[in-house]
Amino acid sequence: MLKIILRSVREYKKPSIFSVIFIMLEVAMECALPFITAKLVDQMQNNDFEKLIIYSIILVAMAMLSLLFGALAGKYCAKASAGFAKNLRKDMYNKITSYSFANIDKFQASSLVTRMTTDVTNVQMAYMMVIRTAIRSPMMLIFSTIMAFILAPSLAWVFVVVIPILAAFLLLIMYLALKIFRRIFKKYDAVNDSIKENIDGIRVVKSFVREDYEIAKFEKNAYQLRKDFTRAERIVSWNGPVMQFFVNALMIMLLVIGSITIIKGASYDADTKIITFGDVTIGEFQSLLTYGFQSLMAVMMLSMILVMIVISIEAVKRISEVLLEESTLVNPEDPLYEVEDGSIDFNDVSFKYSQNALKFALEGVNLHIKSGQTVGIIGSTGSSKTTLVNLISRLYDVSEGEVLVGGKNVKEYDLKTLRDNVSVVLQKNLLFSGTIAENLRWGNENATDEEIKHACDLACASEFVESFPDKYNTHIDQGGANVSGGQKQRLCIARALLKNPKIIIFDDSTSAVDTKTDALIRKGLKEFIPSTTKIIIAQRISSIQDADLIVVMDDGKINQVGTHEKLLEENEIYKEVYYSQNKIGGGKNAQN
Repeated sequence: MLKIILRSVREYKKPSIFSVIFIMLEVAMECALPFITAKLVDQMQNNDFEKLIIYSIILVAMAMLSLLFGALAGKYCAKASAGFAKNLRKDMYNKITSYSFANIDKFQASSLVTRMTTDVTNVQMAYMMVIRTAIRSPMMLIFSTIMAFILAPSLAWVFVVVIPILAAFLLLIMYLALKIFRRIFKKYDAVNDSIKENIDGIRVVKSFVREDYEIAKFEKNAYQLRKDFTRAERIVSWNGPVMQFFVNALMIMLLVIGSITIIKGASYDADTKIITFGDVTIGEFQSLLTYGFQSLMAVMMLSMILVMIVISIEAVKRISEVLLEESTLVNPEDPLYEVEDGSIDFNDVSFKYSQNALKFALEGVNLHIKSGQTVGIIGSTGSSKTTLVNLISRLYDVSEGEVLVGGKNVKEYDLKTLRDNVSVVLQKNLLFSGTIAENLRWGNENATDEEIKHACDLACASEFVESFPDKYNTHIDQGGANVSGGQKQRLCIARALLKNPKIIIFDDSTSAVDTKTDALIRKGLKEFIPSTTKIIIAQRISSIQDADLIVVMDDGKINQVGTHEKLLEENEIYKEVYYSQNKIGGGKNAQN
């Protein structure tokens, strides 16, 4: 897993290395400072001002160097960790955009959002601590212990006793917290899912006055997340008191042992003019206390790093799952880059959304559409109308059988080529923040103003667009919140037309426009793009009754295919829908 995500470091390898180098230099300075301080304190006893000045200058120089190295280490560490997080989010985003719908369904949108935000932030923090603190703390621990043994071997054994005991306590704390942190990430997903669902459906929530219900549901998820976090933080909070206890214990032990040594008798070295207690001078004893504090602080920092790493391990796992996931839809080895025409053939097609599904969403579909035909699709909710057309642009792959476009299996085409020639106006229309012209150019980024206006004419969108003060430069809010549902649908139709596709699919995309506008749109499509195959999914029979073929869907199967007149005579499902929309009562009674 680490190997996968560390690929995102890339151009930030140098800052990472520089950070480690400067941290090592900073630690070297900090570990040498108490040693020089001991010399300075000892020289103060014999009034050797010359050496006193020399040691003072060395101390100041080392302190300045320590400050410089620390600042440079912080600078490069911040650059490396922030750059790593930026690359990681970029790589995840690029990977997600390559996913098929099946991949998106597997992860769920709220989980992907959590992985790109909270999880990446945790990994960024862990990376920063690894290249900075995880290098600094072990070095500080090792160097401080070594320097303690160099200064006072008779007292430094205290370090060997205290530090392992402290480390054991801190590791226990980390182990207990780990189990809880592993549960937290799934609860992040639940909270984000609740937020996303409410934002997407805020109009429904408000129209049904269900704010209190949704707030209670969100609070339940937030409470569970808070409960686990509190429990984990309560365990981790023992780090401080345990650390403080051992710091005090070490200091007491050193002071007690030092006092015993002093009581045994001090000696005065006439040559160096320095008072010693056993084999330890006053300066060395003072520095020994400093090294003791540094060692214990290093152990505590290591424990905090381990907790952060524990948190990030689960984040690393979740991010790796996104980066390792391969799209269920891939280009063939030698793809086709040209679609001959807009003909479509379904040959014994069956499809289910999951291999483990007990039932096929589509089963035994055989349908043949000639290039340039207008085909209507009608059926009850859940009859798999949208599923059927999703297979044409290869948003999903068939489970059995084959789908042909232009006489070739859709799996033989380059995905971009196929989708450039199959334009889809989805059931859930979406506009992006930006101007109307920018939204329309999603269909063709090089479209001229004349082409944009022509597409809007065909979609019956020109009239309302040109009524805006800024016309095609009118700003659209995110999701198209500042235009009506019908206006949004017409803009999406115009956007699809700008692709100049060989096949265009309307997935109930005129449901929000009136019947007159619907008829004008169909008339314009028939007159201006006669060679384009047009597939119209509709709930209103008036939207498809003039089609060359009408497909009646029922429970994932094709019930019947025919013209409006033929189906009105022979098909019970079609007759029931027709008469329910045009007359009061059902079929036989309506005919009388």
